[in-house]
Amino acid sequence: MHGAARSALPHRPATAVGQTEAMTSTTQTTVGIGAAAETTDMVLNIGPQHPSTHGVLRLRLVLDGERITSAEPVIGYMHRGAEKLFEARDYRQIIMLANRHDWLSAFSNELGVVIAVERMLGMEVPERAVWIRTLLAELNRVLNHLMFLGSYPLELGGITPMFYAFREREDLQHVMEEVSGGRIHYMFNRVGGLKEDLPLGWTDRVRAVVAAARSRMDVFDDLVLGNEIFRGRTRGVGVLSPQAVHAYGVSGPIARASGVDFDLRRDEPYLAYGELGDVLKVVTRQEGDCLARFECLLEQTHNSLALADACLDRLAELPPGPVNQRLPKVLKAPEGHTYAWTENPLGLNGYYLVSRGEKTPYRLKLRSASYNNIQALTELLPGTLVADMVAILGSLFFVVGDIDK
Repeated sequence: MHGAARSALPHRPATAVGQTEAMTSTTQTTVGIGAAAETTDMVLNIGPQHPSTHGVLRLRLVLDGERITSAEPVIGYMHRGAEKLFEARDYRQIIMLANRHDWLSAFSNELGVVIAVERMLGMEVPERAVWIRTLLAELNRVLNHLMFLGSYPLELGGITPMFYAFREREDLQHVMEEVSGGRIHYMFNRVGGLKEDLPLGWTDRVRAVVAAARSRMDVFDDLVLGNEIFRGRTRGVGVLSPQAVHAYGVSGPIARASGVDFDLRRDEPYLAYGELGDVLKVVTRQEGDCLARFECLLEQTHNSLALADACLDRLAELPPGPVNQRLPKVLKAPEGHTYAWTENPLGLNGYYLVSRGEKTPYRLKLRSASYNNIQALTELLPGTLVADMVAILGSLFFVVGDIDK
C-alpha cells in the first residue's frame, strides 16, 4: 500500500514537515493596470510526523495562497500486512492480530473475526455470552468516543476536555481490565463465546461506573458544545454531502452526520441488538459539517451508556450458564466463504473469510472503517483554507492503524 501510494507521486526530494516544493505549472495574475506577474502553486506536506493526526499520516496539499486546491492522503507508513499475517495463524491466533488495527476498538475488532468463524462452523453461542459481548462492545464504543471527544477540542486549541475525557476513560478501563486482564488489547473473545465468565460483583461495579460517566457527560454538552470558539471553528466547515458518503463508502458517525441513516445494529441486528430496539437510538444530523460529526459522536456516547445499562439489566435476569462452547484441539473451518460485518465505533468493519478446510484462513480480507472514511478528505479539503484543515481532519475521527492495517 505504501509503495503504491508513493509511486503515484512525482519523483522529487523528500520534504520535512511544513516544507514546500514548487509546482511546475504557473498561472498569470494581473497586478495593477496592465501589469502581469507569474504565481506558482505550492505543495505543502503535512506529516508524516504531525501532531494533528492520531498516528502517522501524510497529507499532500496543493495551495493557491491560503486556499487548498487539491489534497491527497498518503498512507502506508504504519502498514504491517495484517491480512497476510492472518493466513499464517490459526483461528485462535488471528484474534490477537485483529484487535490491533484500531487500537481504540480492540474488543469490537475481535468480535468480527469470531462471528465470521462461528458462521462458517454453524455454531450457536450461549445466550449469556451474547449479552456479555453486547455489553462489552458498547463499553468499548464509549471508550473509543471519549478519546475523540477529548482530543478533537484539543486539536482546536482547547486542552481542558482532554483531562475530563481521560478521567472517564480510566474508570471504564479499570472494569474492562478487570474482566479481561487486558488494558487496551482485551483478547476476551473466543470462537464460540468468551474466555471466561464475569468476576464476582463485576456487574455492580460496571453499573456504578456507567452511572458516574453519565452524570459527568455535561462537560462535553456544555463546556465544548457551549463554547462559541469551538462552534465558530466547526459550524459550516468541512461539509460532506450524502452523495460523497455513498461514493467513498464512508460509514459510522461521520456518515450519519451527513444524513445517511444506516446502522448495522438496527438494520442488520447481530449479538443482542435485535432485542434492544427500544433503547438503541441511531443518531443523525443533516448538516454534514465538523460540528454535526462531533454532535453525533457525543449523542451516540449517551446512547451507548443507556445500552450498557439495558445489557446489565438483562444479565441480572439470566440464570447462571456457560459462556463458551467446547472446541476441538485443532479448530478447522469447513471449506467455503462468508462475510461478517459489525458496527464498530468508527464505522463498518468487515471480514471476508475464505476457508479451504484447514486450520488457517486461506484468505481473510479486512474492510476497516477508517480506510474508507479518510478518502473523503480528497472531497472535503479542496476549496477550504489551510486554517480549517486541522478542524476537518480531526472531525473524521480516524485511527491510522485502521487505515494502514
